[in-house]
Formats: sequence, structure tokens, C-alpha cells
Amino acid sequence: MKRKFQSITNKCWSLAAIVVILVLWQAVSAGGLVPGYMLPSPVEVVQAFISEFPLLMENAKVTLAEAFLGLLCGVALGFVMAVVMDRFDRLYQAFYPLIVVTQTIPTVAVAPLLVLWFGYEMLPKVILIVIVTFFPVTVGLLTGFRSADPDMINLLRSMGAGRVQIFRYIKLPQAMGQFFSSLRISASYSVVGAVISEWLGGFNGLGVYMTRVKKAFAFDKMFAVILLISVISLVLMKLVELGQRKCMAWEQTEKGEDR
Repeated sequence: MKRKFQSITNKCWSLAAIVVILVLWQAVSAGGLVPGYMLPSPVEVVQAFISEFPLLMENAKVTLAEAFLGLLCGVALGFVMAVVMDRFDRLYQAFYPLIVVTQTIPTVAVAPLLVLWFGYEMLPKVILIVIVTFFPVTVGLLTGFRSADPDMINLLRSMGAGRVQIFRYIKLPQAMGQFFSSLRISASYSVVGAVISEWLGGFNGLGVYMTRVKKAFAFDKMFAVILLISVISLVLMKLVELGQRKCMAWEQTEKGEDR
């Protein structure tokens, strides 16, 4: 009961902070401290969101298709790389620094090259999303694999278990927490990566829509797109959390026993 009350209190504080920010934002816009064309009020953003909703949804379908495909490929690639590098130390020593280096290259610098090489269709956007999503998954899984309890591993070995059995019953379950934490990050990165890639070339999508309304100085519509992107990212992160609860049911059981 105490934990539930604390959770409700924390949510109330978060909601209160959001309300305060929106009120201040509305006051600044209504008071003319910032020109309306530069900083539209929250009311104007909501009105733009409602009026442009059909067009936003049409473009969101394209962005979500790119994000989901890129995220799926990125997670699959990250999982395979983490398993291989955990199995072979030489490969870990050889490729882990290269994986880290890939994350030091700005996404905006890579996107034009991908568009130049692969055109304006979906392929360069998916590749960019894979680049920004596989790293958190790879690092998270590697951390989980390498933090597996050595006593449990030795126990299974003494009972005649092989590498596959140790991986299945020890390493993989203990790495699931890090995996889902990384997946939350990758899920939000996938949408952002799709939008960034669409800025630099494309025919449809939220990023393309943003460049069009920016050239028209319709900043209320730009803020409406930002609002939609934030909502999509939050929904994806919530879906990952629900997936974690389904796949890691033992955690909920342990929490229930602690209470």
C-alpha cells in the first residue's frame, strides 16, 4: 500500500511539473515576450495538431514503418553480435572498440552519405536506424552476459551442462533486464533516427513534413509534429515495458513476495 501511494505521489509531481511548464509557456506566448511565429502557444499547437491530424497520421505511417523495420534489424544484429562477442574473446577485443567508434560519428553526418549511396527510398533510413539502435542492445546484452553469476555457471558445468545450456539457463535470463533497458532506449532512438533521415531526403514521413512546414514558417505545425513524435516514443517505451513484464514474469512474482 505504501509503495502504491508513493508511486501515485511521484506521478502527481511529474504531472504538476508538466502543468507548470505549459502554464508558463502559455503566459510567455500570450504576453508577447516571444513573437508568436517563433514560439506558438500550447493552445495553438493543439489546434494545429487537430487540424493537421489526418496528414500527420498519413506521414506517421511511413515513419513508423521505417522505425519498426530498422529497430527489428538493429535488435537482431545487436543480439547476434553480443552472443558472438561473448563467446569469442578475440572478436570482443577486435570489434567492441569499433562498435564504440561508430557511436562517436554524428548521425546527421552519416545520413547524407546513406542518401547519396542508396537513394531516397526506405533503405537508407532503415540503415541509419540500425546504426543508432544496435549499439544499446549490443552493450546491454554483453554487460548482462558477462555479469552472469560464475557460481551458477560452475554448478551447471559440474553437472555436465554445455555452452548452449549455460547460455539458455544462466546467461540469457540474467541478461534480460539489461536487454529490455537497452530496448527502451533503442525504441525511442528508432523514431528519432527515422525523422532525422527523412530531413535529408524522402518523399513522405514526419521528417519530410517537418521540413515543409519549416520552410513555410508554420512553427505551430512543427511543434505539433514534435508532440506526436514524443507521444509515439512514449508509447513504444511503454510497449517495451509491457513486453518485459510478460517475458520476465518471475520479477513480478519476486516483487509480490517482497511486499
